[in-house]
Amino acid sequence: MSVIQTIRDKAAWIIIGAIALALVAFIVQDALQGGGGGLFSGNSTTLGKVNGTSIDFRDFEQRYKMAEENQRAQGYPINDQTRNQIRESLWNEFVEDALMGKVYDKLGITVSDKELGDLLYGANPPQMLRQQFTDSTGVFNAQMAYQAIRSLKKGTPQYNSFWGEYIPALEKGRQREKFTSLIGKSMYVPKWLLEKSNTENSQRSSISYVNVPYSSISDSTVTVTDEDVREYVNNHKEMYKQENERSLVYVTFDAAPSSADSQAVYKTVSDAKDALAAANTVPEIQNVLANNSSETPFFDGYVLSSHMQMGNADTLRKLADGAVFGPYLDGGNYTLAKMVDRRSMPDSVKSRHILIKFNDPQGPSRTDSAAKKLIDSIEAAIRGGASFDSMVVKFSDDAGSKEKGGEYEFASMQFSNLSKEFAEVIFYGNTGDKKVVKVENQSYSGYHYIEVLSQKKIETAYKLAYLSRPVVPSDETVNGASGAAAQFAAESRNLKDFEANVAKRKLNKFPAEVKESDFMIMGLGESREIVRWAFNDAKKGEVAEHAFMVGDKYVVPALVNVFEKGTMSVEKARPLVEYKIRNNKKAENIIKKIGNASTLEAVAQATGQQVLKADSIAFNSTFIPNVGNEMKVLGAAFNKDYQTKISAPIKGEIGVFVIKVDNISAVPNPSFDVKTQQENIQRQMGAMTGYRTIEVLKKAATIKDNRIKFF
Repeated sequence: MSVIQTIRDKAAWIIIGAIALALVAFIVQDALQGGGGGLFSGNSTTLGKVNGTSIDFRDFEQRYKMAEENQRAQGYPINDQTRNQIRESLWNEFVEDALMGKVYDKLGITVSDKELGDLLYGANPPQMLRQQFTDSTGVFNAQMAYQAIRSLKKGTPQYNSFWGEYIPALEKGRQREKFTSLIGKSMYVPKWLLEKSNTENSQRSSISYVNVPYSSISDSTVTVTDEDVREYVNNHKEMYKQENERSLVYVTFDAAPSSADSQAVYKTVSDAKDALAAANTVPEIQNVLANNSSETPFFDGYVLSSHMQMGNADTLRKLADGAVFGPYLDGGNYTLAKMVDRRSMPDSVKSRHILIKFNDPQGPSRTDSAAKKLIDSIEAAIRGGASFDSMVVKFSDDAGSKEKGGEYEFASMQFSNLSKEFAEVIFYGNTGDKKVVKVENQSYSGYHYIEVLSQKKIETAYKLAYLSRPVVPSDETVNGASGAAAQFAAESRNLKDFEANVAKRKLNKFPAEVKESDFMIMGLGESREIVRWAFNDAKKGEVAEHAFMVGDKYVVPALVNVFEKGTMSVEKARPLVEYKIRNNKKAENIIKKIGNASTLEAVAQATGQQVLKADSIAFNSTFIPNVGNEMKVLGAAFNKDYQTKISAPIKGEIGVFVIKVDNISAVPNPSFDVKTQQENIQRQMGAMTGYRTIEVLKKAATIKDNRIKFF
């Protein structure tokens, strides 16, 4: 025991030291990695920088949420593609704000409160306001728009969206408009230049030429080395710049529904046919749809014959009441269709109403009985000869229609957006009908006094019930694809194994080039997680440890190459420049064959080609008849020196040319008006130059994009 105690006493400091070192190592590692708010800016919220100005991720996300809410409020679908589009649009907006904000400040380009008021309520209001606050005569009601905007309450989504997103966008758009106009107005085209261009463009040339095509020399006789590629790229660096990119290959394992999966869904839907046929009331139909997990909810309304655009429309129209058709494939669903009812119905209706609300938190304090008593007295007064318009102005709680005499026009497609009781009166009734109905909505309850003023395009409409089930993969199908992908990934831990397993399993391998900002891989779809893996986690030659789910496929990628921003590497540039270098080498061989030949006939004899002609070559053309897009040859065709001697060999796109100019003439342009031409060109340049100036500023800016670290 004493020996053990001695060891404990003397070793205590070693144990304490070891624990201390472990704690220090843990803290330092955490700080370096940036986990949980490390010491060395690991928790940075800098989404990017533009000329040193930071774009904060929190600001970006706040704006993104507002934009997404706005999209959702307008009824647009919110999916991965929409989210990516919003983020990409916002990123471009933040970059332009950071870049142009300083430019606008320096130039004194601002938007005053008065100017903003003119933008919103002036003669040319934004399209959004024009649509919402234009009366039946087509006149924009600025006062109504002003009152609606003033009524927005702070803290509500509508207020935040309007003042936090819409107004700043409107102001920035106006600043951009001023800037581009300022730049555009600076454009000037001198008349002498236009006259010179007109003279040149009227020229026509006829030439004789010999073309020795590069294809006359076999590719196998010309070697292009890595040094050749490197030298060519270094001599043309501006043409062969690259962004930060990754080169991938990937294989896919299909988890789409199999034929057995499709047959199983077909049987499930078929088995529900008798139950749907036996359902005669709306609740019974709704129960059948709910019990069979129908993808399509029951719409207790009618659809006009002319609006039935589905593939089986003719068959469905001919169904007897109560009859069921199907199952049939509608998109990705197996569907049963039951004819519930049919009736005549207008395509559009004009009506007017008076609304008396009760139980409305935002409206007058009124009970149900008080509202009913008031609407009854209004109805009696109107039937007794009182003016409808005066009743609307005095009593109606619908502020949106007060100044229009309570009038609204609705299309049949809007039926489901209206209160059911209101819609049934105006669409199911007749012109001239006058009726009081009670409505209870989520936002308010109330009584409408309604008069149907007119109905147009009356035709047969159908009420149909649809029971539909999507054709989806079974667990067996999904598990099979998932398992195969997982096994492939486990057995392919490097690029060599990846290639071997592709060959062994006879899989299709697909290449892909991706940038940091990419959200999609061509041919694959939304693949942001794969892109993030390639930039954040993977090293060259590595294979993903697990498969990524993309649509109905499991994808296993491998990182083939890493390309940093700058001049292209030999490997990246070779496919782009190899043929050019090869053609240059072929051109040198062809020029040697031509030697000192001083006539086209001698050139043709030395190269085994023919002397050909090209007539009526226009100076402002981009191609030569029967030759193609050979700009160097086209330029030489107007060199008067070549009227007395043949040209030197010209290295073209498809071969080496030697030409002789036979004739240069001119075709007068009597319609040319230098002043009109000057005005047109300056107008076109002015429209384009402002936008291009902003793009040039972006290109010249130092932009650091960290989005790949955040999403």
